[in-house]
Amino acid sequence: MTTPDDPLLGRVLERRYRIDVPIARGGMSAVYVGTDLRLHRRVAVKVMDSRYVGDPLFLRRFEFEARAVAGLSHPGLVAVYDQNIDGDIAFLVMELVRGGSLRELLRERGPMPPHAVASVAIPMLGGLGTAHRAGLVHRDVKPENVLVSETGDIKVADFGLVRAVAEAGVTSASVILGTAAYLSPEQVESTEIDARSDVYSAGILLFELLTGRQPFSGSTPLALAYQRLTYDVPAPGDLIEGVPPQFDEIVLRATERRPGDRFRDGFAMQHAILDAADELDLPAFTVPAPAQASARVTSAIARPVRMSDPPPPPAHHVAAPTPHPAYGAAPDDAYDEYDEPWDDERWDDDWHPDDERDDDVVQAGDPAATSGGRLLALIWTVIVIAVAAGLGAVGWAVGGSLV
Repeated sequence: MTTPDDPLLGRVLERRYRIDVPIARGGMSAVYVGTDLRLHRRVAVKVMDSRYVGDPLFLRRFEFEARAVAGLSHPGLVAVYDQNIDGDIAFLVMELVRGGSLRELLRERGPMPPHAVASVAIPMLGGLGTAHRAGLVHRDVKPENVLVSETGDIKVADFGLVRAVAEAGVTSASVILGTAAYLSPEQVESTEIDARSDVYSAGILLFELLTGRQPFSGSTPLALAYQRLTYDVPAPGDLIEGVPPQFDEIVLRATERRPGDRFRDGFAMQHAILDAADELDLPAFTVPAPAQASARVTSAIARPVRMSDPPPPPAHHVAAPTPHPAYGAAPDDAYDEYDEPWDDERWDDDWHPDDERDDDVVQAGDPAATSGGRLLALIWTVIVIAVAAGLGAVGWAVGGSLV
């Protein structure tokens, strides 16, 4: 994340945006909870890695993409408020989403049932479609870049950053690694890229939401990326039971290897999911924010601002299953804990990760153990004082009668 002596903590950029607490770090940037001192509101400040700041190609593209995204307005997009360079710091100021990513939600609850997938995909594709109609392409649609707020809002983040990095003279291995599983065939071949590339990536994302795994595997990011040039994405229903045929058809069309065979943009794919949801009579559903990530952001917002602030605790992590050689599928028993195809209890609105802890066992260091011990000590103290007072009164009375 960051070190306790992070020099950015407490710094004010452009005499307006104070950097308060770190909440996330990726291959290209670090994200902080910040404060807009002029408008007195909390914001998210994304600070780009220092290696990009000296590259004029990156800076020009970074500014262009930020301006383009700032001109968009849709509830399925993370709003961009400002972009600038302060000395050696290139940064974006964005809407602060109090929640976490789809990646974190998948780790907490496992594969999603169809009604939850529809509740994610419809606003996500609406945001992508709005950008597509404005001539913008995301290029990096993946669970890490789709956020879920505490109120269940779905928002796509990081528009344009991959293109800015791609045009820079510095290559980020972590960016390639994070993107390889979701690349479209034309992105691998470096041919013309348009909205249909995002549609392909969205199809991979839907496949993962339904199955809990990615369709391809490879020993290196390059090998993983090239899998899609030779193999088609399988239907989610071929891997697990219970996937409606309508969802299989949507994923298969979105991930066609030829761009012309896919949905033309995010809105077209969204309409297909809306039709499927109506046909299947799927219930309305509010997607829960990942509890661990949401608690981390809430904690960061509540903490005081200090020049040297220790990093927040790491997010809860569940190791990913080992990919199957054929399609990147997990071994048969990798998702037993989810009671495939979906664990309905995990997708109840009132479920929480801590619910699975044995409440009859109080662990060392548990707040319940601490408060319980203090209460017990207090009770014993009162008893001892009462007994001592009683003995003293009896002694005083006996002494008085003797006199």
